[in-house]
Amino acid sequence: MSSPYPLSILDLSPIAEGSDAAQSFRNSLSLAQHGESWGYQRYWLAEHHGMPGIASAATSVLIGHIAGGTKSIRVGAGGIMLPNHSPLVIAEQFGTLESLYPGRIDLGLGRAPGSDQRTARALRRNLSSDADEFPQDVAELMDYLSEDSQQAVRAVPGHGLKVPIWILGSSLFGAQLAAAMGLPYAFASHFAPQQMMQAIEIYRATFRPSAQLDKPYVMLGFNVFAADTDDEAYYLASSAQQAFINLRSGRPAKLPLPVHGFLQKIGPQEHALLEQVLSCSALGAPDTIAEKMQAFINYTGADELMITAQIHNHTARLHSYEIAAQVSKNLRPKTAAI
Repeated sequence: MSSPYPLSILDLSPIAEGSDAAQSFRNSLSLAQHGESWGYQRYWLAEHHGMPGIASAATSVLIGHIAGGTKSIRVGAGGIMLPNHSPLVIAEQFGTLESLYPGRIDLGLGRAPGSDQRTARALRRNLSSDADEFPQDVAELMDYLSEDSQQAVRAVPGHGLKVPIWILGSSLFGAQLAAAMGLPYAFASHFAPQQMMQAIEIYRATFRPSAQLDKPYVMLGFNVFAADTDDEAYYLASSAQQAFINLRSGRPAKLPLPVHGFLQKIGPQEHALLEQVLSCSALGAPDTIAEKMQAFINYTGADELMITAQIHNHTARLHSYEIAAQVSKNLRPKTAAI
């Protein structure tokens, strides 16, 4: 009997309207524990700052909380925005996590600030930095974690721990870097799908094997809003739809309550936005979810999907992830013809 298609969880520890960060953290741990029991491969948290509806700003701290409350699921960052940090500090943080939870920690790295410029200044970033520094910072961080580091300073803990590194991206830059460094690649298709297929093609075509990885490995972000009926799934998805419109309109807020018939209440510009940013999504009952997920796998040849579900009600959110896990038992991998 074949194994279920590999699924993982991406969590922003959303702060729902009417709730707070403390409840978000309890919900995140609950989701991780349920996800572990349902067979999810990994549970990643993303670094964002200054966002009223996202509680995962102190990403490394929260990873430790989740890893401490679970037993076997891999826990990591999807990702750490490296321009916000010194590579040494991240090596020490993830060296600490790997020492506490050996063999269970992932480190995904991105080059976006995860914030606006005002928040970036508050993070004490050097705003004159450019994209060319990101590859150097990744190499420096990897060196700190290697057994034969060439740095003048040693990462303690961190030295020799070889925490698996992933490159994250929503453009062609990350694909090129991941391929050149021989690292697994995670594409943010769940909110920025425009260059997805081109990025996958570049990554696979130019991949160079490394000590960490001998062949390309692509994980794609994918939104799943699953429920017992299609109508209920569309109702639950309206929270995320409202959140995207609010964010792109310069009004970031807590995750809104769902609204019945939301898509019938918005204009053509909002429809176009949602069709663009949420094109890599499955909404519906289990059979609908299975069909849409399999079609996406067939189209992209993804080695793994990282599921995100911005659903206001925690019980409904758990049920959505449970349905996705059940569906994965019948999904079939497919190598993309590109």
